[in-house]
Amino acid sequence: MEEDGTATTAPTPARTRNRRGEGARLRDDIVAAAVELLEETGDESAITLRSVARRVGIAAPSIYRHFPDQPAIMLAVAQQAFAELEGQLSAALDAGDDPRQRLFAVCHAYLTFAEDHPGRYRTMFGGLWMPDLSEGTLTDTDISSLGDANLALLRGALGDCVAAGYATSTDLVADSVALWLGLHGLAHQRSVTVAFPWPPDIAERIITTLAHLHAE
Repeated sequence: MEEDGTATTAPTPARTRNRRGEGARLRDDIVAAAVELLEETGDESAITLRSVARRVGIAAPSIYRHFPDQPAIMLAVAQQAFAELEGQLSAALDAGDDPRQRLFAVCHAYLTFAEDHPGRYRTMFGGLWMPDLSEGTLTDTDISSLGDANLALLRGALGDCVAAGYATSTDLVADSVALWLGLHGLAHQRSVTVAFPWPPDIAERIITTLAHLHAE
């Protein structure tokens, strides 16, 4: 609206109070608001209790019923992103019956997720969010356990290749970590490099080498 030629911004409408038993929905709304702010700004500092509350349409103190501080909200954002990634990697395992094909499908699904969700991806791996464990409520376990399920899926896909005779890995734990680091490095460099003549088969080269796959 305008008064005397001056534009004014309408206040954010108050959120309808949740009915009994709908607290989980409010928690989900808080996380969704944080994700939206992060993707819009690309800046963790934009995620504050006040900004998230404003986006959801609640009073800032209402957040404390679900999150004790801002790092706890950021942890929930990262956990949700890892869960989304896990869903995409799991779906990629349905690529076919051939273990080699499934491994490539899982790896490419990882790279696609990183490309499609750059803000969330950087949050997952410290590009936008680096929590200080000496402050706040987060613990070493909260952070170190992030991504465990995703790494397990990658390790399982590699193990299937070994069992089928496609790969020669003798240490699935170490080699799956190495494979993840290769994928992460490629995903990161693609996101921060303005122009580079990437070989068209660079992903296949990384996967084949780090998974110890036999040449076809």
